[in-house]
Order: sequence, then structure tokens, then C-alpha cells
Amino acid sequence: MEILPNITINHYLWLSITLFAMGILGVLIRRNAILMFMSIELMLNAVNLALVAFSKMHGDTDGQVFVFFIMVVAAAEVAVGLAILMMLYRNLHTTDTDALNQLKG
Repeated sequence: MEILPNITINHYLWLSITLFAMGILGVLIRRNAILMFMSIELMLNAVNLALVAFSKMHGDTDGQVFVFFIMVVAAAEVAVGLAILMMLYRNLHTTDTDALNQLKG
């Protein structure tokens, strides 16, 4: 007796598409910069899930190695993004992206 059904690559791809769509909605709807960065990270993780699923399906490790490099770039992006957010909060006392217009002049 099997409790879980057979999970195919379609299940992983639908999960990846759903996570990516949620990330896009988070970037488009939210005005808080921290939540926008979290949404971008969600989109990167959705792509990582799809790459690992395709890598497993084809039986090679190229996709998994590529995921490693994506995670390194994402960590660097988070470090730079948080530094920018800290300076934004220090100068304007808010993380709202609409307040960035005040930095123009």
C-alpha cells in the first residue's frame, strides 16, 4: 500500500511555476523593499527547483551545479540589497520604495 502517489516532473514544474508566479505578484504588488527582495528570492528558488527537477530527469548533475552558482549570486545580491536598504532606512526612516523619489535632488 503506497501512501504517496508517484511524483513526476510535472508536479515539480507546477510547483515551480506557482512559486515563480507568487514571486512576480510580490514584486508587482508590494511597495516594501524587504518584501520585494523576498519575492525575488522566491523567484530564484522556483527556478532552482525547476533546474534540479530537469537535472534529476536527465540523470546528470549540470543543473545542480548551475543551481549552486545561482545561490552564490543570490547571496551576493542579498548582501548588496540589504546594504542599500540600510542606507535607505538611515536616510529616510522608511523602506517604502515610493520614498526613493525623495533621493533625486
